[in-house]
Amino acid sequence: MQRRYRIGTRGSKLALIQANEVARRIALASHAPVEDVTEIVVISTAGDRVQDRALSEIGGKGLFTQEIEEQLADARIDVAVHSMKDMPTVLPEGLVIDCFLERADPRDAFISLRSGSLAALPAGSRIGTSSLRRAAQVKAKRPDLEVVPFRGNVDTRLRKLEEGIADATFLAVAGLTRMGLLERVTAPIQPEEMLPAVAQGAIGVERREADDEAAHLLEKLNHTETSLRVAAERAFLAVLDGSCRTPIAALAEIAGERMRLRTMILTPDGAEVHETEREGLATDAVTLGIDAGEELKGRAGPHFFDEV
Repeated sequence: MQRRYRIGTRGSKLALIQANEVARRIALASHAPVEDVTEIVVISTAGDRVQDRALSEIGGKGLFTQEIEEQLADARIDVAVHSMKDMPTVLPEGLVIDCFLERADPRDAFISLRSGSLAALPAGSRIGTSSLRRAAQVKAKRPDLEVVPFRGNVDTRLRKLEEGIADATFLAVAGLTRMGLLERVTAPIQPEEMLPAVAQGAIGVERREADDEAAHLLEKLNHTETSLRVAAERAFLAVLDGSCRTPIAALAEIAGERMRLRTMILTPDGAEVHETEREGLATDAVTLGIDAGEELKGRAGPHFFDEV
């Protein structure tokens, strides 16, 4: 009898799209109908329930994962599907993520009903975002703009924009693509203008480390290039002990056997910015990430993140 995998996920529209894509791929790998081998289990997280404050004020990235990982550890679900940009750098003991779907476009999208680009926004315009990374990069490039808090799922943030709460906002191109909302993008933002979040656009599947059967199945779903890119970026993040409380950005790209890793850390006000790059073999992804992290940590000094 084939195993039926209980797939844990958040309940947002985007999270369910991603979980159902994992379910579809598990079914293909199992050569069985999706309803026979998978079950979607929606789990409410603190990050979804608390919408009136910035994540940095209430605990950071773990707010989107704790309840899901508790159910995974207790075997109430078999695997969990995550947007990797939401994942803390350290996983709970006994859990592992070694399966990644092919990464979508990692760029941020500029969305506005009033301007064609970030550069074209008039002075004094309001940018809606609750991302410290996005806010810090905006403040570094456009200190004449006002950043206002902007939380909620994709639909909520688009509605807030239409209501005039802000003149522009940012969303991940990957999420909008998966939701069929690419037409809402005013302009994608090139990494040279705004470096993305660590692992933005990547979907990871978490399992119990001791679950060999799940490991064997998920190995068939794993996209090797994405796993290397995510490994480099998360290794960089880990050196800096990064979370939603710290403005950190990174992007690893692979051409042939070579990897290029671009990284950045900022103060929340955008006044101080440190950047570096690494190039090397893609198979040395973790080493490249650690090395970049150590350089920026040394350049910034021990008190760089004290006020965050």
